[in-house]
Amino acid sequence: MSELILSPEDKKRLDAGFAAAFGGTPERYFSAPGRTEIGGNHTDHQRGRVLAAAVNLDTRAAVRRNGTDTIRILSEGYPLCQVNLKELTPVEAEINTTPALIRGIAARFVELGCRVEGFDAYCQSSVLPGSGLSSSAAYEVLIGTIVNHLFFGGKISQPEIAMIGQYAENVFFGKPCGLMDQTASAVGNLVTIDFLDKDHPVIEPVDFDFSACGHALCIIDSQASHADLTDEYAAIPGELKAVCACFGKEVLTQIDEADFYGRLPYLRRKCGDRAVLRAIHFYQENARVPQQVAALKAGDFDAFLALVKQSGCSSYMYLQNVIPAGCKEHQDVAVALALCEHYLQGKGAFRVHGGGFAGTVQAFVPFHMLEEFRTGIDAVLGQGACHVLSIRPQGGVEMKV
Repeated sequence: MSELILSPEDKKRLDAGFAAAFGGTPERYFSAPGRTEIGGNHTDHQRGRVLAAAVNLDTRAAVRRNGTDTIRILSEGYPLCQVNLKELTPVEAEINTTPALIRGIAARFVELGCRVEGFDAYCQSSVLPGSGLSSSAAYEVLIGTIVNHLFFGGKISQPEIAMIGQYAENVFFGKPCGLMDQTASAVGNLVTIDFLDKDHPVIEPVDFDFSACGHALCIIDSQASHADLTDEYAAIPGELKAVCACFGKEVLTQIDEADFYGRLPYLRRKCGDRAVLRAIHFYQENARVPQQVAALKAGDFDAFLALVKQSGCSSYMYLQNVIPAGCKEHQDVAVALALCEHYLQGKGAFRVHGGGFAGTVQAFVPFHMLEEFRTGIDAVLGQGACHVLSIRPQGGVEMKV
């Protein structure tokens, strides 16, 4: 992994924030990137395959040991978080809070034999919450990377740091998330992950230079609110779980696709058509990921773009994670997709990105069309709605100064 250099300007900002929060100067600096899902929309919770990449937006921290039993973290724009290391079991009052993530990460390191001590950290982030680029995973990977380097000699691998973040989110934070976001952030660059063995996911780097493909990677903020969408998100794994229960299985990767289609009449009666269509999306999308990987490895970017388009169509038609059920007035993600289709004029590719329903759309835009594309998107969705990103080679790292 290549080094990540902290610029003098960024160091100055971090140092100033640290001094205001804790006094004195920090000792070390760390960074963890946001991530973008390139392929595998809603496949990870079924132990399927994904294609994901770290992006050039990150959460970074200035850090110093404090000689106490308390971790103190101040993130710019948020209240101070304090976690006493003498209490490393889940705290019910902390469910869905940042201290739960910190406590869970520290607890898992202690279980692995690490003697975690107190430290102070001042954090700044360019991974905006709700952006679809997984600010939460970047934060988890950042904290795990800090603990790993400060107190464990860096002996934990980056994939293991991802699993520690997932553990904290599952057990302490109370969210049954998959592992894609944390892995992409922790490992960096472009990776494909097969989650079939949940305890030992297979992670492989994908050697492809996106900067040489003639297209910009854009993430478009639909400006939709995630509020009141918990039931929509939960319904997807919930309905797929109902399909799996008909076979006595836990996830769809344990059910042969031919067996699924062989019982389709029964599944429609038992689980309903939306559940069946969402399962169809999974089988198609899970098969598409290795095809995308093969296209990139072969340098066939046109074939890759065609597969991105197929992914978008499958998410819209079968997974149905674009328009929340019953919504007429607000169909923000659908409008963002329509704008992409209008301004790309059959070129490039676009798809719903991440969880769906709200959040973001992903587009691959030819360089010669980028300015008109971005101007058109921003004119409808608001200035700055279209973010032009690049793939970051580094995952969670200590930055050099």
